[in-house]
Amino acid sequence: MPDNNPCDQIKGYAREFCDRSLDDGTTAPDGNVIPPSGGVTDTAAELVKDLAKGLCDTVSELVAPKRLSAPVQPKDWSYEPFEWLGQHIAVTIFICVVVVGGLTAWQGLPRLRQMGASTGWTLVAIAGMTAVPGVVMQLNLAVSRAFTAAFNADEATLFGSIQSHLEEGGDAGNPLAQLLIISALVVLLAFAGLVFIARQLGTLAFVCAAPLVLASLARGGDTTAVRAWINRLLGLLFTPMVLLLVTPFIPLTKKSLVLDTVLLLGVCALMLRMIFHGVPYVGPRIAGAARSMVESRTTNPVARAIVRAGVPDVYEQENGPRGIRTVPTPGRAVHQDRGVLLAAYGVPQRTRPGRLTTASTIAQVNEGAERHARLTEARRQARVAMQPRTGAPQPRQGPPVPPAGTRPPAPVAPAPQPAPMPTRPPNP
Repeated sequence: MPDNNPCDQIKGYAREFCDRSLDDGTTAPDGNVIPPSGGVTDTAAELVKDLAKGLCDTVSELVAPKRLSAPVQPKDWSYEPFEWLGQHIAVTIFICVVVVGGLTAWQGLPRLRQMGASTGWTLVAIAGMTAVPGVVMQLNLAVSRAFTAAFNADEATLFGSIQSHLEEGGDAGNPLAQLLIISALVVLLAFAGLVFIARQLGTLAFVCAAPLVLASLARGGDTTAVRAWINRLLGLLFTPMVLLLVTPFIPLTKKSLVLDTVLLLGVCALMLRMIFHGVPYVGPRIAGAARSMVESRTTNPVARAIVRAGVPDVYEQENGPRGIRTVPTPGRAVHQDRGVLLAAYGVPQRTRPGRLTTASTIAQVNEGAERHARLTEARRQARVAMQPRTGAPQPRQGPPVPPAGTRPPAPVAPAPQPAPMPTRPPNP
């Protein structure tokens, strides 16, 4: 290789391709590099394979990164203020429990049990606040290693099968099939970036909220908020393992790059689902923004179907004045988690009104106006139908006919006529 390496200004995977081309070639007496004699077609095929491999590795690193933006140590600048706040809240709750227990000591054993439970759970909460960052980082590292090992174990995995199909598949030499698989990998890379952003922000939010959630244990061992927090956090950390669900469908592709492309598009929809259901705060908004962007920039029905399958419309029941109905409303995960946390602290929750959103209220008003207009028109038509038409002969009104099965009424005797008054004879 000459002293002035022409690949010095190239970064990333392209640098590896450039160095490989220099290594495979020979050097002329004047110092110029002679390219290898493999031909343009062979070099392009190798570049496509290397590009696909690089995209697969990048997707794996984005979906299951070894490091998160969450703090690693409890003394981190982003976590230490929340830990301080959580510890002081736990101690304050414990003092309140002791004071209330002392003022109501006449109740006996129940208050003593409450004070003992509050003491133990306060210590558990304070100790757990310190252990949360390290436990989360170790769990994420374990998930990342397991995901990487599962995807790099053999050719039975998704990325391994794609790389093998590029070499020995039925349409390995077809430029159109290679273009489709590269395009699908690029689209998957974009969705992997969305998953990366959602997991980073979501994990940071959950870890920073851990002291406030654990402080609720000091009230007497109410684990409702803690269990909800753990379930959401574990679902967020184990999100990459959901990609392994497509492994049983790999034999159905039958070493076809086109079918691999269809499977990758299904993986994109699955990753959108991961964002939408895995991270309650950040995920739905990021996934909804991705769906809106795709729908506004393309009219392809396949692309629209994929984003709609990954980001479904959220429907919610509301109790209106005329009964229960289902209306499209935004997600209320933040409100629901806040309600669980406030309930763990003993704060009463205010019930939400029946009409949830402005759009829902407008829809109800419009629906009521249409119903009122229909009823008014029906009444007007009924009155018109009941009015007699002018110029038509009036039917004779006969005696009313008694319904069948009833006895006719008994005839009423005529009332006696009063006797005529006697008259005086005429005067003579």
